[in-house]
Amino acid sequence: MITINSERCGYCGACVSVCPVGAIELAETRLVIGEACVDCGLCVSACPVGALQKGAEGSEKAPLRGHYDVVVVGAGPAGSTAARTAAQAGLSVLLLEKRQEIGSPVRCAEGVGHDLLAPFIEPDPRWISATVDKIEIAVIARGKVETLRAKGGRGYILERRVFDRVLAEEAAQAGATVAVKTSAKGLLLEDGAVRGVVAERLGQRMEIECSVVIGADGVESRVGPWAGLDTTLRLKEAMICAQYLLAGIELDPTCTYYYFDPELAPGGYAWVFPKGEGRANVGLGVQADLATRPALEYLDRFIEGLPHLARGSPVTLIVGSVPVGPPPPRLVSDGLMLVGDAARQVDPLTGGGITNAMAAGQLAAEVAAKAIEAGDVSASALAEYERRWMAGLGRRMARHHRLKERFAPHERTSRRFVRLFALAVGGK
Repeated sequence: MITINSERCGYCGACVSVCPVGAIELAETRLVIGEACVDCGLCVSACPVGALQKGAEGSEKAPLRGHYDVVVVGAGPAGSTAARTAAQAGLSVLLLEKRQEIGSPVRCAEGVGHDLLAPFIEPDPRWISATVDKIEIAVIARGKVETLRAKGGRGYILERRVFDRVLAEEAAQAGATVAVKTSAKGLLLEDGAVRGVVAERLGQRMEIECSVVIGADGVESRVGPWAGLDTTLRLKEAMICAQYLLAGIELDPTCTYYYFDPELAPGGYAWVFPKGEGRANVGLGVQADLATRPALEYLDRFIEGLPHLARGSPVTLIVGSVPVGPPPPRLVSDGLMLVGDAARQVDPLTGGGITNAMAAGQLAAEVAAKAIEAGDVSASALAEYERRWMAGLGRRMARHHRLKERFAPHERTSRRFVRLFALAVGGK
């Protein structure tokens, strides 16, 4: 009988191409072996990563060391920035990424301001799709449409697949070990303190000790809860999102577009971000507790209502959730810190979080280096990260959350709210 090691499988389809009876199906990221299988073993020989096996599973030598100063879980902007900063400080660093390709799948509208990005990395045409300097906001309420168009600061629409990979490459160049297709399955605990991670790579489980774990594992973070941190989102704090990359449309390639309509996107908004060559990210976010249908249905209806978008063809579909509530009560525990979406470090007004995540990753790594040098990685020592975050960007995020909460969802088409939003997307 042929078995599939789902942790090892790269979903390349090589096995499907050699199966003589059509018994194997590649269903996006799920491989299925049907009843027609005759156990010929041709697929086992064709698999480039050894994910298909006939009979008992084999064994292999552990590919990673058993101890690092810092283990970072998640190779998004927060995690890669943390890994790079920690490695530059002279620490031994392991950066874990559960997916086989860093930056994929993209779950982001990909917009970022120049002034916020430049402190972390020099802008590079390799990962910039468009440069924008204008904002247009359309407010649709009671059958009327009001449009605000303004000159904004310089910003970029990224290619996150390339951008995220470059950040991980920079971490590796600084000395960090990067392990893709390697997921954290739990934490090593000693008297309640975090002392490492339980990881799984290509189906092999291993225990990796470290002084500090930095959880950068996204909105779906499990690292925080494993350490006893409450990161649960209430429905009103989750913006459920859907986005197409549309091709074959015409729009100003230097302008980002926002649409507010309580019927179109209850509690949230829609966006159109140009990506050059007649392409744009077209998406929307809906406050989860107000949604009466899936976000994708709201998005389809939005596009159908705008002829210049309806003429386009979707070549990519992205779905996900964005945390837009206050931060968790605690971001640290003994031997552990949370950063990025895992720490809910997203602007509650705009849903933007790329540079927030990078700032948090850098700050967490700096604090980790200081704590490791002092020989004290307790929660009280790592709380310096929490304090410094809340004294800086965290204070801005808290203010934006308070401002948003002053407006009921149906009031987020008011001129006052739209002005606040415009200032926030402009980075002011």
